[in-house]
Amino acid sequence: MTVYCGIDWAERHHDIAVVDEHGQLIAKGRIGDDLEGFTTLVEMLAAAGDTADEPIPVAIETPRGLLVAALRASGRRVYSINPMAVARYRERYSVSRKKSDHADAMVLANILRTDIHAHRPLPADSELVQAVAVLARAHQDATWRRTRASNELRSLLREYFPVFLDAFVGRKGNLTSAEARAVLAIAPRPAVAAKLSRARIAAALRRAGRQRGVDGLAAELQQALRRPQLRQLPMVEDAMGTQALALLATLNVECASVDQLAEAVSAAFRQHPDHAIVTSFPGLADVTGARILAEIGDDRSRFADARALKAYAGSAPVTRASGRSISITHRKVKNDRLAAAGYIWAFVAATHAEPAKQHYQRRRDHGDRHPAALRNLFNRLLGCLHHCLATGQVYDPARAFPAPAAAYAPPM
Repeated sequence: MTVYCGIDWAERHHDIAVVDEHGQLIAKGRIGDDLEGFTTLVEMLAAAGDTADEPIPVAIETPRGLLVAALRASGRRVYSINPMAVARYRERYSVSRKKSDHADAMVLANILRTDIHAHRPLPADSELVQAVAVLARAHQDATWRRTRASNELRSLLREYFPVFLDAFVGRKGNLTSAEARAVLAIAPRPAVAAKLSRARIAAALRRAGRQRGVDGLAAELQQALRRPQLRQLPMVEDAMGTQALALLATLNVECASVDQLAEAVSAAFRQHPDHAIVTSFPGLADVTGARILAEIGDDRSRFADARALKAYAGSAPVTRASGRSISITHRKVKNDRLAAAGYIWAFVAATHAEPAKQHYQRRRDHGDRHPAALRNLFNRLLGCLHHCLATGQVYDPARAFPAPAAAYAPPM
């Protein structure tokens, strides 16, 4: 007898439903989110016929958490069902749209009973790549938070201190650079900045880590900060300066987090066997390569072919055809983290690698706009990466971007 299990996940408790191949309820229960609850779940599954050779598949609405980690460690196939899909399945069993935790657990179990072929279990990634995924996603989140904090600070400075922004415009890192943050810490208001001596600015630059050209940069910044500008009222300016210091403290924390996590994710990624293959591609170094590997994993059976991986990343186009109407658009339902990393990957490759640059330019000449051309390049590179990982080869630009065939010339 084939048995299926559905778990309605919640913060404090989880509802369990076990059904047979005919949809009949075999067992149900409610467990806590602790070791005792997991033990109860294992005993319930064992009573329903769970064995080491044929473990009962489990459907749940989340792909993460301690319960999911314990289920995956036990060797069971765990299916993460999108909550939106569960809501659609629920309408098959209840026209009145009633909802309860036990009913949702039944819906999840029946999803596997009827449509298990249409859903994929969570990949069997190695422990190392799961650790890389944690660090890579944390670094990506920290980078986004740093950008948000920098934009908030920039928006405030535009309101009362635009001269400071002009002093660092075009410099590497802009407000996120250690030099800009060090100078702003000692001069959060225009009145204070105009009185700064060259020695104080130089000392701030040295504290930020600058070693060369300190005196010249200090003189340049002193002159820039003393430029006349429009001013707020004195009390308003003081209040904005206090707010700027508060935002600067947040930005300092986020910059430190980005640097710390970058070192951790690079160290973990270098230990993975796929490091040499991934970093052989143009545009992929330790951090960006770790982001790519974190999202695709190292389970070679996860994607049936390169097309499945491209659809997962959102680089493959979507064709909608109905009657005589046909439209081809880009995917909006995708792995957003992988798509964001892919945009950076394609941009760097199109800037520094000649074959990738030529492919990008051909797409632009064909009529694609910049995002579409980068997406097409990412689609090409992702297919090459899938092939290299499957065969254990490193990147070869001659095979990835073969020379276009010469135009056919008819005989005279």
